Amino acid sequence: MGIEIERKFLVKDNSWLTSDIKCMSIKQGYLSREVQSAISNQSIVRIRVAGQKGFITIKGKTFNLSRLEYEYEIPVNDALEMLQLCKNPLIEKVRYKIDFMGFEWCIDKFEGDNEGLLIAEIELETEEQEFKKPSWAGKEVSDDPRYFNSNLSENPFQAW
Repeated sequence: MGIEIERKFLVKDNSWLTSDIKCMSIKQGYLSREVQSAISNQSIVRIRVAGQKGFITIKGKTFNLSRLEYEYEIPVNDALEMLQLCKNPLIEKVRYKIDFMGFEWCIDKFEGDNEGLLIAEIELETEEQEFKKPSWAGKEVSDDPRYFNSNLSENPFQAW
């Protein structure tokens, strides 16, 4: 069983941006999507193209910071075709990966209808796992469903 435990924070400045940072473009859409809440019984099916790879992901019930997640690599051409089946708009973002105090942080810089939104994410092994928050990580939004990617595709940041 796959469990994702993730915390999300708004990014408050650009001090995270350095020359040695790894990044990749991501485009994703949802084949099935219900409005997600902080505690939701709904599942979603996501198609993602990240760099030159394709993925299908099934995300299940959300409870607190944890949820079921199953992700499988698929041929990128299949993923590109499946994106055409997804409800619009697609989520477009650039993902930056940063190592900080023994953890990998992902910063998503959103484009398109969500341009202007920067979210930092960290995946944990348990909900209680301790970590040091970087100075550029601001307000936590882990339990705010507006910031779930599936909801951002339905209600983009620029429409708020």
